[in-house]
Amino acid sequence: MRVYIAIIVAVLTVTIGCGSKDNVMYPANANANEVAASAVNDTVRIANDSLEYEVIIIDPGFSTWLASRARQRGYYSQPYLQNKNRFWVTEWNTRVMEPQRFGDLYQMRIDYDYSVDYGYEVNYLLYNYLVYFQITNNQKLGGIVPYP
Repeated sequence: MRVYIAIIVAVLTVTIGCGSKDNVMYPANANANEVAASAVNDTVRIANDSLEYEVIIIDPGFSTWLASRARQRGYYSQPYLQNKNRFWVTEWNTRVMEPQRFGDLYQMRIDYDYSVDYGYEVNYLLYNYLVYFQITNNQKLGGIVPYP
């Protein structure tokens, strides 16, 4: 299974994916005027114009896994999610730089700026995608992967 992650910086853009072109948008930690939202299939998208970030996760099965297996929003604190994301994104980016060792599973780096407060929703979705990725691809990015 191939998974693609790309980040094009406006402030943060994360694209994680393989497969489908359908959209699911979850509101970020922002008011209704700042967030665009709609729902369809295997893509999860968050957009917040005031912070100029966009997270798009395109991976068959992730939205179903998120809805059925992930811990509900609010279960983890934002600092917990930020710390896990910082650790796992650092390891992810290290693996992107070593394709001879890790193959094409890690193709694009995640440009996650630790000094930016992306809000709860971005951290929640990135964290859950990284949990999902580790479980479904039998990968360990470090530490214990919670199994929801």
